[in-house]
Amino acid sequence: MAESKDKPKSANAGTSRSRWIGLLLKYVVPAVISVGLCWLLFTGIDFGEMIDIIRSECDFTFIAIALALSVVSHVFRAMRWGLQLRALDVPTPFFPLLLSIFGTYAVNLVFPRLGEVWRTGYIAQRQRAPFATVFGSMVADRLADVLTVVLITLATFIIAAGPLTSYLAGNRESYDKMVGLLSSPWIWGSLAVIVLLFVWLFTSSTANGVVIRIRETVRGLWQGFATVFTMPHRGLWLMLTVCLWGCYFVQMWIAFYAFPFTASVVAQHGVTAVLVTFVMSSIMTGVPSNGGIGPWQWAVIFALGIYGMGRTESGAFANVVLGSQTLLLIALGIFTFAAIALEKRKARKGNNRQNIIRE
Repeated sequence: MAESKDKPKSANAGTSRSRWIGLLLKYVVPAVISVGLCWLLFTGIDFGEMIDIIRSECDFTFIAIALALSVVSHVFRAMRWGLQLRALDVPTPFFPLLLSIFGTYAVNLVFPRLGEVWRTGYIAQRQRAPFATVFGSMVADRLADVLTVVLITLATFIIAAGPLTSYLAGNRESYDKMVGLLSSPWIWGSLAVIVLLFVWLFTSSTANGVVIRIRETVRGLWQGFATVFTMPHRGLWLMLTVCLWGCYFVQMWIAFYAFPFTASVVAQHGVTAVLVTFVMSSIMTGVPSNGGIGPWQWAVIFALGIYGMGRTESGAFANVVLGSQTLLLIALGIFTFAAIALEKRKARKGNNRQNIIRE
């Protein structure tokens, strides 16, 4: 009897521990990363001077145009996701799709990575569709972004090889760190272990429930992504991807003209400087943080430093661009959840009328 009483306690303790670890990874780690990178971000920056630069030199007209383009990019993303959902027999009206995109970024400001789960649940519930099907299409949407970033990054390193090489040659410490990272046996050893783990995961014969669930999940995600290659209107999907990422890039390009010192970087080095900044900031959005706060500015400051810009000036640019974007996402989030609440209220009233008529 004593043993039977102890087992549930140990099981509950294990479940509780797993829950706490999950919460730690979801919320505490991203917050710590954001705070840590923000601390590094402002180390060596004269904060008062940065504020003075923003007040006296920033032309917010260009920031406003960039924000308008940001909204347009959300429209393209909603249209692209709609094509994927239609191919999976989950046809969804455009306006709810747009609200789901607005809401995703707003939720991510508070709970990193939870926005994608929220938009999946919202569309699945609204359209009465299987959560797994909608989730697979969302993962395909994000994997397409990862692939796009990889392709743009490779193209950028080819185009901007000269400035990057010159920067590394003049900054021996950065060059040594990069070489040390690329030649680290820990990096290559970890990659080898990951590859072997995946090979074992899909080739071994096992009755382990956890392994079987992982296999099924990975296969389901792959099927959701593979739909992109077999669905109708693949050409339109590709065009929307180009338009989406084109908006992101042009948004950054326009923002460069908000300050005279960033505009002079474009005049001196051409669009390549914008491309390098854009790519590095896009890569750093993969770092778990609240809305990219911390990693994004750090990447922009580093990229502009390649072209000789000081930390105070580049910090002013990075903080204005991300700060305005964050305010926009908050406003769109408020609009989204107000619109959803209104939609649910109308639906309840409609159901009540139908019940009264039936009675």
